[in-house]
Amino acid sequence: MTDYEFILADRISKIKSINDRYDLNDKAYLSFSGGKDSTVLHYIIDKALPGNSIPRVYFNTGIEYKAVLNYVKSLSENDERIIIVNSGVNIKSMLEEVGYPFKSKEHSLYLSVYQNSGISKSVKKYLERTDTRFQCPDKLKYQFTDDFKLKISNKCCFKLKKEIGEKWSVENNRNITITGMRKSEGGLRSGIKGCTIFADDDCKVLKKFHPLLPIENQWVEEFIKQNDIKLCELYYPPYNFQRTGCVCCPYAIDLQEQLDKLALLLPNERKRAEMIWKPVYEEYRRIGYRLDARPNLFDDLVK
Repeated sequence: MTDYEFILADRISKIKSINDRYDLNDKAYLSFSGGKDSTVLHYIIDKALPGNSIPRVYFNTGIEYKAVLNYVKSLSENDERIIIVNSGVNIKSMLEEVGYPFKSKEHSLYLSVYQNSGISKSVKKYLERTDTRFQCPDKLKYQFTDDFKLKISNKCCFKLKKEIGEKWSVENNRNITITGMRKSEGGLRSGIKGCTIFADDDCKVLKKFHPLLPIENQWVEEFIKQNDIKLCELYYPPYNFQRTGCVCCPYAIDLQEQLDKLALLLPNERKRAEMIWKPVYEEYRRIGYRLDARPNLFDDLVK
């Protein structure tokens, strides 16, 4: 048995055992983003549980790539388990009300706490940390003053997707969320200890299940090749995306590279990103953080 076959058998066994104990077929749904990982998981679940009726729910936030939405729509034409749920949220109004994302979820959280409550112990600790991974960059410490007026929050994802998902799960009595989350994606995901998360200390009420959590990128690519899976067009030339998600989210470290690529290949998506995230992009450019302060490629193309 090859390493690929061993890992596949292990993940299939894990899904089967969790289903036997918590009845995924009747009580769970797959949070289906239309991206690479959730698409792979969609097919692995079918290998583990042939004939399953687990809904694959795509939450259309209005802030994701149109090519991804079109891909999900094409899959739904031949699979009634794939359901598209529109969030109905006015993105501009929501961001102005709850706050914009800036740098990272952690930074946005602490800055939101400061803007609402002032210097708390947690905010002070964040500002004084010395470890490079979780400290506030010196370049951004000016934001923790009364002079910084842009409202910041880490609630964007919650308002556009998680809150909608929770409502859907209650209404449809599907209280277990299955995701394609993997540790190797980094960020907060890397701190998750196990692929199951419970709502109680006795491990009787399963809340979330991440079957792909320990899986590496190389195995995902091999699974796609072995099973001849067609992904969204954004994963292929000339786009060659590694990830999809929200259009040029301000959390992206390679944001300038993403925007330059869109300027050449998907100019309408670039315009949409500039409109949605305008206050954040303007601040990034003003201080030379993640986005170049110079006139950019997009400016040249639209003249």
